[in-house]
Amino acid sequence: MRAAALILLVLCLAPAPSWAVESKLQQQRAEARRDREALRDRIAKLEKQIQSSEASRRDVTVALKESESAISELDRRLDELAAESRQAKSELETAQQRIGEQKQELGKRQQHLADQLRAQYAGGLSPWAALLSGDDPQDIARELGYLEYVARAQADALRAVRSTLDELTRLQEEARNHEAELQKLAAETTQRRKELQERQAERVAVLERIESELKQQRGEAKNLVRNEERLGKLVEQLAVAIAEEEEAARKRAEEARRLAEERRKAEERRLAEERRKAEAQRRAEQEKLTEERRRADEARRAEEARRAEQARQAELKRLQSIALPPAMKGLPRPLPWPVRGDIQGRFGMERPEGGTWRGIVLRAAEGTRVAAVAPGRVVYAGWLASFGNLLIIDHGEKFLSVYAYNQSLLKQVGDNIRAGEIIATVGATGGQVEPGLYFEIRHEGKPVNPLLWLGGQ
Repeated sequence: MRAAALILLVLCLAPAPSWAVESKLQQQRAEARRDREALRDRIAKLEKQIQSSEASRRDVTVALKESESAISELDRRLDELAAESRQAKSELETAQQRIGEQKQELGKRQQHLADQLRAQYAGGLSPWAALLSGDDPQDIARELGYLEYVARAQADALRAVRSTLDELTRLQEEARNHEAELQKLAAETTQRRKELQERQAERVAVLERIESELKQQRGEAKNLVRNEERLGKLVEQLAVAIAEEEEAARKRAEEARRLAEERRKAEERRLAEERRKAEAQRRAEQEKLTEERRRADEARRAEEARRAEQARQAELKRLQSIALPPAMKGLPRPLPWPVRGDIQGRFGMERPEGGTWRGIVLRAAEGTRVAAVAPGRVVYAGWLASFGNLLIIDHGEKFLSVYAYNQSLLKQVGDNIRAGEIIATVGATGGQVEPGLYFEIRHEGKPVNPLLWLGGQ
């Protein structure tokens, strides 16, 4: 309306004839319509491109699932390799200790055998010396019996030395095998870490490419839509201006002969005052409407908060009346937190993308260890759309705990879990932007407020 008034004022003051002004307005209107149609065509093309990009992003979900699942499996294998390396090092240390002990035992046996040989040589004992000595036959028999005993002792000592040497050889071979196994495990660990870094870089590149394309196309689409809206308003204002000009021209032709210049100015002042008052009234009504909406929104939010508190209190009473499952009896209530972090999603509150939160989101650094809140058995461990790497534990009595967005799952289906045992690491899988842990507690399939169990508000 303001633009139309300005056009009328220019037409009143300009010396150009009304038909010339009207022709110019008609030309501007036609040009604006052509620009508007061109913009609409461009917007339609952009919408098709955005839909194509969205479809590409959905197609990438499969690749994202494979990448994030591979990252989880590599992390789990690295954890196993670390345990195997520790076991191999322990066995190597044990073998080396036994090698030292066998070497000491070998030295003792060798010294004992040497002492026997020296004693026999110093005493001059031999079978031939006893037979040729000319002594009493009984004495000769006793000496020969003693020599037989000494010979058996020496043979036993030799066998003990041989046995010790064989055991030493076996232990040294075992130590070499352990050292080779450690080198093999170190090489595999290096290769797995390299694969893990490549998978993580691949995942980041895919997400950045898709988000960059969508951001650029959406921004361009918004600008074109705003331009189209401005052109639409201009076309409408031009149509109103043309109609008003035609009406003004007709009135000027009828009133020109009898209206004086002073009355025309007075009329203009009157119109201006009316427009000012109308604008003031419109603004007052708009402010009133805005204030009414604000109060209504505040009342609605207050009512929603009151209902949420009632629901929370009712849920608390219901949970307090439920007997704990056998797996969770004896634990302190509140239960321990699965991971410490800022709470950014609260149970029962509205989610930005629609719906309500059925659990909580705990923001924590990527790689932070995630612990089980109670003992139980793993019933699900895999990747799920929107949840990423997901792990679910059954605690008995129809109680389940849910852990999502994980970078890695360190347990598998069927594993028995202790309270506080590490089961996963914090991540940003399933298309998440920031790392964190999504956590739920369910009873009889229905989500319950985890903060009522964890003791937080």
